[in-house]
Amino acid sequence: MKEMILAAKIEVYQKEELSEAYKLLLDTAKKASDSAYAPYSHFKVGCAVRLKSGRIVTGNNQENAAYTAGLCAERVAIHQATACFPDDPIESLALIAQMDGQWTKEVCTPCGECRQVMKEVEFRTLHPITMLLANATEIYKISGIDTLLPLGFNGSALSK
Repeated sequence: MKEMILAAKIEVYQKEELSEAYKLLLDTAKKASDSAYAPYSHFKVGCAVRLKSGRIVTGNNQENAAYTAGLCAERVAIHQATACFPDDPIESLALIAQMDGQWTKEVCTPCGECRQVMKEVEFRTLHPITMLLANATEIYKISGIDTLLPLGFNGSALSK
């Protein structure tokens, strides 16, 4: 038998400790959450991605009465960015959620589907994404999706 140990490095910041660029990205994600469509869960998520060029693209969750037809904020922002600016890789992503007008107490983290989408984007662009995952008081800074999705499927197994 062989044993593997997987470790995650997560830096924890207060907003005032962030660079101005990261503060702007987080504020943009917060603003994006205001227009999320979440009539069922009331869990409004905002996402902002910064591209290598400095351009910021936003997304928010879009719920649907047929729950599986809804979309997460991360996938809305990522797909918008990669569809409109395919040659401008994503450098960083900020994610935050509010419920009933209050920022969540727990840090907002991507679901499994969103993690897989990020894995594919990193694999396709050969560019890791720095993530800022936030709540009302803290921001987790994570460099690259492998921290959140170790041993993730990246499509290389599909090569002949």
